[in-house]
Amino acid sequence: MNSVVLTGNLATDVDVKDVGDDRQVANFLLAVDRLGSDEADFIRVSAWNKQAELCGRYLAKGRRIGVDGRLRSSSWEDGDGNKRSAVEVVAHHVEFLSPPPGSESGAPEVPFEAATA
Repeated sequence: MNSVVLTGNLATDVDVKDVGDDRQVANFLLAVDRLGSDEADFIRVSAWNKQAELCGRYLAKGRRIGVDGRLRSSSWEDGDGNKRSAVEVVAHHVEFLSPPPGSESGAPEVPFEAATA
């Protein structure tokens, strides 16, 4: 089973790109605190289509979110011939945990639709 659940703060703003055929991808870096430590792990996350649009519209650096999804690994050779690899989380569900800017209540008033993977 390939399943990941993370809670953390956005370490970057959300970068949304059109990838053709009415598809979008949102990419961002999530800072996840290490248990019992003052350190954090920085995890690359991608969300697709409607979920990508909502992330781009409502999220910004520093906002707290929950993500569940799956791990995806990739490898390639860079322009200098060096082997490179990366692991990222492909989000199935992103939950907005920070209240919207200017909101008095603790509950975010942000629409959510689950992304289809």
